[in-house]
Amino acid sequence: MHNLFKAISLSYKNAPLEVREQVALNPELSQALLLSLKSLSDISDILVISTCNRTEVYYSSSVDYSQTIIHKLLKIKHLSNESAYFPYFQIINDHAPAVQRLFEVAIGLESQVVGDIQIINQIKQAYQMAADLDTVGPFLHRLLHTIFFTNKKVVQETAFRSGAASASYATVELIEELALGINEPQILVIGVGEIGTDVCRNLGASQLKNINITNRTFEKALALAHECGANALPFEQVWSAIAEADIIVSSVATAEPFIQKEFIQSLNIQSFKYFIDLSVPRSIEAEIEEKSGVLLYNIDQINNKVSEALQQRLAAIAEVKAIIQASLLEFNEWSKEMEISPTIQKLKNALEQIRQEELARYMKKLSEDEAYRLDQVTKSMMQKIIKLPTLQLKAACKRGEAETLIDVLNDLFNLEKQKV
Repeated sequence: MHNLFKAISLSYKNAPLEVREQVALNPELSQALLLSLKSLSDISDILVISTCNRTEVYYSSSVDYSQTIIHKLLKIKHLSNESAYFPYFQIINDHAPAVQRLFEVAIGLESQVVGDIQIINQIKQAYQMAADLDTVGPFLHRLLHTIFFTNKKVVQETAFRSGAASASYATVELIEELALGINEPQILVIGVGEIGTDVCRNLGASQLKNINITNRTFEKALALAHECGANALPFEQVWSAIAEADIIVSSVATAEPFIQKEFIQSLNIQSFKYFIDLSVPRSIEAEIEEKSGVLLYNIDQINNKVSEALQQRLAAIAEVKAIIQASLLEFNEWSKEMEISPTIQKLKNALEQIRQEELARYMKKLSEDEAYRLDQVTKSMMQKIIKLPTLQLKAACKRGEAETLIDVLNDLFNLEKQKV
């Protein structure tokens, strides 16, 4: 399954927030899609990534399954008008661009906030899920571990991850700006998933006080509050906490808006109340701004904030791309060698079969010591015979000419009959 890697992507670059939140997959639905795709024939190395900025599927196959995958994805999300969604998907059926795409997405070059550190963790989680469901083969294992090593190199050797120009940091920047005009502002964070946790940690490192954290699982809120120097509230108190807070950050996972305009309309707001919605699908109804004094910021507005750290990252992009290209070159060489590996193994098997057959003719006439010596000598001869074709095949790989040499070896030694 080499040179057959493909990708399907719906991202912020070609789809608005309204479409992305309709297509976004939670872990359970990602798992369901993986299992559904696993049942297809001639497919392997399946990876499903779904974040607030993108929903993507990577896979290896000689068949173009893009339409089938999109159909299955939309069906899982109960979206019936498929023709309305197809134009938002980018389809990459060429191997090299698909591999490079996964590199650039994982490192953060494709993130809305360039260099966002969350994406590499999200891909690690997607990889773990795929591995648990046995949809990852040797190719994708090697590709992802190469990407993880490359990411570490980018962190160590460039300013691409300097500062914290992530969505969570941009959120804290916004909170700090909003809090400037408020005396002792009260801040409420609802939901401690990955981005909610990052927001709390960044808030804990800021000068802001009066930070409350609530979550459906109170133990998680309590542990995070202890870590960040904040207060934990039982989820049952969320509505009274919203009423009292000046700035509310919501990152809860919900199919329908958690905070709706009817509740906001019932509040007595004396000055201003700010809401920041980091969820996809959105957890705060957009119409809450109909209430006087209420302002709502969504994930797209957060990601569009430009910071000094972001400028440093943009300046480091050339260095990052150079590191990625070096890793791609090394990975592609490995990938090409994987193509010739079965041929080398078949050739070894063919020669070993000849050696064993010839040894069998003489072993009965030899002493134990003579038989041992003959076995060692013929093994040494085998290794020397196989060495040159192996080196020539590897060299042909680098020149892009391996296919011709593979055909010649197949014909000379009738390798098609050999099992790997």
